[in-house]
Amino acid sequence: MELNGKVALVTGASSGIGAATAKKLAAHGVKVGLAARRLDRLQALVSEITAAGGDAMALPMDVTDQAAVSEGVATLHETYGRIDIAFNNAGLMPISDIASLKLEEWHRMVDVNVKGLFNTVAAVLPIMQEQKSGHMINTSSIAGRKTFPGLGVYCATKHAVAAFSDILRMELAPKYNIRVTSLQPGAVESELFEHITDENYRAQMEQLKEQMKFLKSEDIADSILYALQAPDHVDVAELFIMPSGQPW
Repeated sequence: MELNGKVALVTGASSGIGAATAKKLAAHGVKVGLAARRLDRLQALVSEITAAGGDAMALPMDVTDQAAVSEGVATLHETYGRIDIAFNNAGLMPISDIASLKLEEWHRMVDVNVKGLFNTVAAVLPIMQEQKSGHMINTSSIAGRKTFPGLGVYCATKHAVAAFSDILRMELAPKYNIRVTSLQPGAVESELFEHITDENYRAQMEQLKEQMKFLKSEDIADSILYALQAPDHVDVAELFIMPSGQPW
């Protein structure tokens, strides 16, 4: 895909992988719709992108709110006339043992990680179908292909993302020329760890940061750029990206 002049929706754009990818896309001429709940962060990122010569707009959006997602996608489409890329990246990762029964955290993960993805796909898909082109990138995880103690519900949500993405690719690519990529990073420096309310697991994650070099958000953005720029007949179905020092 030639990126210059394309239009992208990036959810979870207020920090981490979302923000890094938005800046990378804008630097390559992509017009970017920045979607997240924290409007102040989005506005600051818009200012940064436009100051560097890029084109971006803020879309206040909670992916768990179907009406808000539909409204944000419609605004982006009306502004630029098309949507070529959907980076469905919003997610949460609180860690705790299942026996802790943190039901509120479980439901919130399902709402954001799974239902949030469904909402954004449902809003963007009709636009891409009409265009007969597009590329969806869905953030799964190493936890979408392996399992880890303390991550029971998170692994379940990311396995769901991986499965949904693969079937989405099977159904959309041949008929509508819409490519789908399941993004599966290992350990990445991000705000995900701030969601951990279990003190023992939070301490373990802090220790892990001292034991190996985590991936940077920019590393993931570079990988996404590779998938997007692949020739039209190539669909990078999975991007499994690990820190070289991660043994599991």
